[in-house]
Amino acid sequence: MSVDIGAELATQLDRALADATGAATLRAVERGEWPAAAWEAVAELGLGLALVPEAAGGAGLGFEAVAPALITLGRHGAPLPLGETMVASALLAAAGIEVPVCVITLAAAGTAVPWGRHANHVAVLDGAAVALHVAPTWQQGTNLANEPRDRATPGAPLATGTLPNAWGTEAALLCTALLRACQTAGALDTALRLAVDYANTRKQFGRPIGRFQAIQQQLALFAEETAAATVAALSAARAADRHGLAGAAFEIGCAKITTGEAATRGAAIAHQVLAAIGITEEHALHHLTRRLWAWREEGGTERFWSARIGAAVLARGGAALWPDLTARDGVF
Repeated sequence: MSVDIGAELATQLDRALADATGAATLRAVERGEWPAAAWEAVAELGLGLALVPEAAGGAGLGFEAVAPALITLGRHGAPLPLGETMVASALLAAAGIEVPVCVITLAAAGTAVPWGRHANHVAVLDGAAVALHVAPTWQQGTNLANEPRDRATPGAPLATGTLPNAWGTEAALLCTALLRACQTAGALDTALRLAVDYANTRKQFGRPIGRFQAIQQQLALFAEETAAATVAALSAARAADRHGLAGAAFEIGCAKITTGEAATRGAAIAHQVLAAIGITEEHALHHLTRRLWAWREEGGTERFWSARIGAAVLARGGAALWPDLTARDGVF
């Protein structure tokens, strides 16, 4: 049932964003503008409270059910902080804090806050401690994609709480990693479509460049990387429901590694296929690839997660590796 709900939510979100977003919206976001039309289009869907339990006023869905919507958000370049609002609301509810219905973002204590200047409230996590703050005055900053990544010293919180054990003490890191993995998978899918469409229409020597074997091989590799990224992100979301967020650190880390590597390879292929047109201001490709490069760094890089997973494997010993891989039991 959750899979059907997830597909329906993704379809509705795709329709809403298709009418309110595009390269022009992404350019406006990068200039620091708030995408009001896009937010109004998706706010009516109630997705901000999708991960909040029904008893707290939400839809009571799990990560597996909302993952397709997060991937869809990435397909459109994540032009608004819907993903941040969803996970921040879930964390607040899990900590027993009443969730305000508005734009909410999250951050680990002392780190840059995604979309901070546009948020009404901020959920700040320090280990398992969660604090809800009214958005302060921001010292504005951006990531590589010119998405808002702001800093501030928040004042006294409106409310505080503690996450249950299943969420662990690294919920901010894990939620960010899962969110960025899903968004990366979606952005790769759109970049692949742009590359394929261009290869089928751009002609050299009297025929579309997509008929040249070298281009076909590169696009096949791109499709492979995109499929692997999508499967990894969905698997991590499913594990978060089955094992709890803390218990799914292995799958989330694997998803971040897989999507990060796919982002590197996929973005390179896309720009090789489209050449100069892909970096023109009007074209959508560079908006997506800059986000791929930025999201690769957020929520832990491939090196960070590879080192962590490698250390866990070594600690378990070689004899446990195959059983751990084939029969996940949450030990990582």
